[in-house]
Amino acid sequence: MNYYVYMILTEINNRFYSYVGYTNNLKKRIYNHNSSKGAKFTKGKIWQLIYYKKYSSKKEAMRNEFKLKKDRIKRNQIKLKFINSL
Repeated sequence: MNYYVYMILTEINNRFYSYVGYTNNLKKRIYNHNSSKGAKFTKGKIWQLIYYKKYSSKKEAMRNEFKLKKDRIKRNQIKLKFINSL
C-alpha cells in the first residue's frame, strides 16, 4: 500500500495557512478536509493541495510528515513556489 505526505494551503484575509498530513488515500483526504470532516484545524476552510510525495510504507510516511511539519523553511519554500505560480 502507498502512503502520501501532503501539504494543503488556504487563504484567509490575505494570509496563507498550511497544513501537513499523511494518508493512504489522497483524494479522499483532501475531500474530507474541504467538507469539514478532516482535522480540527482544517474545518470550515477551503483547502488546495500544493504538495505531495508518495512513500511505500506508513512508517516512512509518518517520519517524513513529522519532518515537514517541523521544517518551517521548507514549508515556506513550498508555499512561496505555489503562490508565485498563481
